[in-house]
Amino acid sequence: MKKLKRSQRLVDMTQFLLEKPHDLLPLSTFADRYGSAKSSISEDLAIIKEVFEGEGMGELQTFAGAAGGVRFIPRMPKDMALSFVRGLCVQLEQSDRILPGGYLYMSDLLGLPSLMEQAGKIIATAFYGAEIDAVMTVETKGIPLAYATAAQLGLPVVLVRRDHQVTEGSAVSINYVSGSHKSIHTMSLSRRALPEKSRVLIVDDFMKAGGTVRGMVDLLGEFKCQVAGVGVLVESGAVEWEERLLHDYVSLVKLSEVDSKEKRISAHPGNYFAT
Repeated sequence: MKKLKRSQRLVDMTQFLLEKPHDLLPLSTFADRYGSAKSSISEDLAIIKEVFEGEGMGELQTFAGAAGGVRFIPRMPKDMALSFVRGLCVQLEQSDRILPGGYLYMSDLLGLPSLMEQAGKIIATAFYGAEIDAVMTVETKGIPLAYATAAQLGLPVVLVRRDHQVTEGSAVSINYVSGSHKSIHTMSLSRRALPEKSRVLIVDDFMKAGGTVRGMVDLLGEFKCQVAGVGVLVESGAVEWEERLLHDYVSLVKLSEVDSKEKRISAHPGNYFAT
């Protein structure tokens, strides 16, 4: 790489760190990249650290010693997260989102990369410090959120299919009960998708009674894997607590009311903000 001015180097270093969240990067990586002394690189990193943490972008961890370096951990302060979620609630409360049967149209929001990036960052922050090997979701609407979360964690995404695909090779399939409709459905996962004993963060866009997430939990059991956590973008408040099939989860938004007759929706920050 050609020799850069310090201002140019700072921009490139920032971008480099943002693209490699959770990776431990030796100082020699930057020294070799820019042809600069490690002492100069350390000074640059101190500036970037101040900006990252001051602007609520995340944490820049430094490690001393021969095996040391720096690691960028994307995080979002709770006040910033709450402000974002309140804005999301306003969008969800638009009356024209109500579909026949009391369903809520969310595809436009799930298709906004900038919105999913922020939501994924909040979920990644919610599980900061947890030991996680992969992020899992079920096709199809949860995919954007799962990839956004995985990008913030620097982890792979594991995609559960509702129908087995021949291109997936040998797979494990299970039946699960839809919590809201009490009907039987099938989901499957390729045997190559997930090593045994992995710790997995389950992510989904919407949860009513928790049947789909419960199915993914049971599927992980077939792979001898552990659930590191469950994060959902929106949860329905229409199901009583004792009727839920899952109780240990983090939600960003809770729908307390969806009135089809009155065309009224009431959305509030989810349980992530309760503590």
